[in-house]
Amino acid sequence: MSAIRLREVSKAWGTVRALDSASFITEEGRLLVLLGPSGCGKSTTLRLIAGLDSATSGRIEILGRDVTDLPPAARSVSMVFQSYALFPHLSVAENIVFGLKVRKVPAPERAKRLARAAEVLGLQALLDRKPSQLSGGQQQRVALGRAIVAQTPVCLMDEPLSNLDAQLRAEMRREIRALQQRLGITMVYVTHDQVEAMTMADQVILMKDGHIEQDGAPEALYERPATIFTARFVGTPPMNVMPATALAAAGGTALLDGAPATATRERLMLGVRPEQISRVESGGMAATVVATEYLGADTLVQARAGDGELTARLPGRIALAPGATVRLGWPLDSRHWFDADTGRRLA
Repeated sequence: MSAIRLREVSKAWGTVRALDSASFITEEGRLLVLLGPSGCGKSTTLRLIAGLDSATSGRIEILGRDVTDLPPAARSVSMVFQSYALFPHLSVAENIVFGLKVRKVPAPERAKRLARAAEVLGLQALLDRKPSQLSGGQQQRVALGRAIVAQTPVCLMDEPLSNLDAQLRAEMRREIRALQQRLGITMVYVTHDQVEAMTMADQVILMKDGHIEQDGAPEALYERPATIFTARFVGTPPMNVMPATALAAAGGTALLDGAPATATRERLMLGVRPEQISRVESGGMAATVVATEYLGADTLVQARAGDGELTARLPGRIALAPGATVRLGWPLDSRHWFDADTGRRLA
């Protein structure tokens, strides 16, 4: 059974359409990531699923039930907010079971659920503390605990790690993913961070300007991006996307062999991942070094080829001064072709 299904859902405020005819399905027990830049409609989508906002048009189903017109409490979902939304005057234990008390769940059942959540999240020693006595990661665990004790089949998370430092975000990514798999719940997770999407998701929906740009497994978005936007958004550093004419001007005509015949060279864009590029003795194309960034295991080399620019991710430390000339090439089977007018992928 599908856990969540949107059918042509739109949300407008006056003439502004935050979400425009979005449709997708995610199955039970999966972690779905809504990914995209600020203002793309991902948080709006989450709020519509939760019932915090009402859809202008379209239908929303949760576990096969039409919930479009139902209030949040009737939708069988729990939610974890970016700000954690903890009550500062309540203890950790009281924060976790607050929703259960509001719903008048009997005290023995509350205690049972609290004990389980505290064990799963490693909060047993913190139950008597107040939120101000906790670190950011511990506060996040308390917010997760509140979602766990609700025992809803669907959990919605709105950029829950954005307030944490980089190391703690990496740790919490692993913890949230492990927790979702252990409990077998369906999770919808909103983020602008493509690393979170790639490392956590079973399914990624990349959004842009209120539309769904691509819907698929993380590896599908990385290995076969449907549009230039997807190609540039997913991957670190982002994919190089260059006009075919720029490559030809830089002597890289051979790199265009086998290009799709469905577009003229003037309309053809070639994409290649920085990690697929290497220095070559012959062939390839000539490029002028603009800058380098040493990262330890590898070096990012930004170069100009004709009137285009590209970034190569080369192993080890590469000593190249700005203005130096290098020859760069890549395997022909690593290329991605796009139409310059539509931005869509070409076969």
